Amino acid sequence: MTVFNPAQPMLDEFEFDYANHPLYDTTFCVIDLETTGTAHDSRITEIGAVKVRSGEVLGEFHSLINPGMRIPGFIESMTGISNTMVRSAPHLSQVFPSLVEFCRGSVMVAHNSRFDMGFITRACTSLGYEWPATLELDTLRIARHVIPRSEVPNYRLETLAHYFSTSVNPTHRALDDARTTVDLLHCLLERVGNQGVTTIGDLCEYSHMITAARRAKHVWAKDLPSSPGVYFFYRDCDHGRQLLYVGTSKNIRRRVSNYFTPFEKRRRMDEMVQLATGVEAVPCHTALEAAVVELRMITAHQPPYNRRSKQPRHCWIKTTREPIPRLSITRKVSNDGAAYLGPFAGKRAAEPAVLALQEAFPVRRCRDRLSATQTREPCALAEISSCPAPCTLTGLDAYHETITTVNQCLSGDIRDPRQACLSTISALSDQHRYEEAQEILDRLQVLEKGMLRQVRLTSLSSCPQILAARRLDQGWEIHVIRYGQLAGAVVAQVGDDPQRLAEGAVATAKTVTPRVEGQPAGTVEEAELIAAWMESDGVRLIDLDGIWGWPAHAH
Repeated sequence: MTVFNPAQPMLDEFEFDYANHPLYDTTFCVIDLETTGTAHDSRITEIGAVKVRSGEVLGEFHSLINPGMRIPGFIESMTGISNTMVRSAPHLSQVFPSLVEFCRGSVMVAHNSRFDMGFITRACTSLGYEWPATLELDTLRIARHVIPRSEVPNYRLETLAHYFSTSVNPTHRALDDARTTVDLLHCLLERVGNQGVTTIGDLCEYSHMITAARRAKHVWAKDLPSSPGVYFFYRDCDHGRQLLYVGTSKNIRRRVSNYFTPFEKRRRMDEMVQLATGVEAVPCHTALEAAVVELRMITAHQPPYNRRSKQPRHCWIKTTREPIPRLSITRKVSNDGAAYLGPFAGKRAAEPAVLALQEAFPVRRCRDRLSATQTREPCALAEISSCPAPCTLTGLDAYHETITTVNQCLSGDIRDPRQACLSTISALSDQHRYEEAQEILDRLQVLEKGMLRQVRLTSLSSCPQILAARRLDQGWEIHVIRYGQLAGAVVAQVGDDPQRLAEGAVATAKTVTPRVEGQPAGTVEEAELIAAWMESDGVRLIDLDGIWGWPAHAH
């Protein structure tokens, strides 16, 4: 599901242009780790990091780490870090948040960065963090391109430290080795400075961190607009053009340019760029319009390199149109007069909500189509009082009254199922049956979430037209929304007449016809993008045809 947060940059935005950033003004964070070994399941025993800019040390970070396992003898003798030393040290989970903040906003540097950053990446995965650095440099890789093989026997840190006579010698301790790597970095930058390497981008290209074929495609970005919008990579095939990837950006030219530099490190994107034969752009007026266009293109073309290309399998809960109705899960909403609740992200996601409704209302649970004139023997569920047994045609009027109440609930009234579930939870808790009580609570939360999603979309989709505006730094962004679908967008800059532009946007907006009453004319995902924008701070209604609001008891 695509989520649009108007307070954040558009999806896939590359905010900082490292490619043209001068080396002298770049903040580097040089890191070194000591570990229990080199295997994939080895653990970190010590972290050392030094943050520098313009040759000045801005700060240092150092900590021993309790690895939670025994340090092998040969590692202990090499590093001098013993099991006794780390026994009272903090665990990685205690130290890692501070390390993340220390490294934030820096270009990471390490000697043989694959080793050190490999451990960092695995730590991020296991601890649930997103690493804040956007770029990594490897002094080992740079040294191999700067120093001829005839001048050094190898490119180990100890050898290069001796070669450059660094102020600190490596000792197989994290902070000392990080300080040594800082000196090595500065020596290498001095070497390449005379060869016209003055920016981070120059340094990465000098080190051949991307293939020549990928770098040669940078001319594709030259004619693209510098405005916000959508860009898409494509491949010309025998059967026509295939879209490979669709993205959005505030500055299309700058964003696309980064795909041909070392700053785009995703393997999938590297593979995509190699396959692509061109890139084009669709300029957009606003961030919301760009997000909607991107979503529509992904839905229509299913580009293989977009992770959101998989079509959602939405489900709804409804009361069936049968002589003796029941609750059912369906993949389609129809104009059949039935009450619907949803959408949910698939049948499995909807099932807990069905159970919560059955907890609140005595509705039959069998799936058979029952006759209102022919009786049947009650099933086992009726014998244990889990079904009102309408198949016996006893109390049929009361059963239909229950269905009417269920329909009212599905239309946006959570009170009855909430009260029923909370009463059951209280009773189970009194009996110390906490796991069962938690299951009931989980079902209720799924039902509440589904109802909020429904009333949010229904209120938006029931309005024939909404004309709304939101203040920008320079002007206003104005959107025309019809039946939950974006029909038009325009930006009123400083000096423009917003009212006149809004009227023009309405006059040229797309004609939208609703498909099903109360459901978005477009996709659910598009309606949710629009709803998020409508609910964001600063949005003002210019004109409203319909009622945009939620039922009082929907949450």
